[in-house]
Amino acid sequence: MASVKHDRVFLDKQHPAAYRALNGLGLKAREAAEEAGFDRKFVELINVRVSQINGCAYCLNMHVKMALDAGESQQRLAVLTAWRDTALFSEQERAALTLAESITDLPPHELAEHDYAFARQRLTADQTSAISWVVLTMNAFNRLSIVSQHPVRPDDSDWTPGG
Repeated sequence: MASVKHDRVFLDKQHPAAYRALNGLGLKAREAAEEAGFDRKFVELINVRVSQINGCAYCLNMHVKMALDAGESQQRLAVLTAWRDTALFSEQERAALTLAESITDLPPHELAEHDYAFARQRLTADQTSAISWVVLTMNAFNRLSIVSQHPVRPDDSDWTPGG
């Protein structure tokens, strides 16, 4: 099959008002998470996990840096895809990560109900709602960047070829 090159439209640049609305929703979701007791570090951890699932390189690049800047450890970020196999995450964090994965993956109904029940046993209604909004908006940002094919460029300050 022949490869056809298409010029990608950066959706955020083409319709900036729509992007500003999405960005505003993201800010409100983060605010709700903070009001529900989740600090910026954990919100960024959730953003990283959702971006891992969706395979969004642009968002991973951004949110890993933001998580580190917020005080998240390199170790927890390194094992995030296997968080269930470590003792590095609290019960509340495990509940939020379970909810985040379920919302992002949209598993079959029975599994989704199980995941939701697990999360609700450990999270308040405010926490459940806030994490859900963070995940929903991160999924939207991931899709925006994936569809637009936002580029990830090497950061000269910490990039060494072959190193």
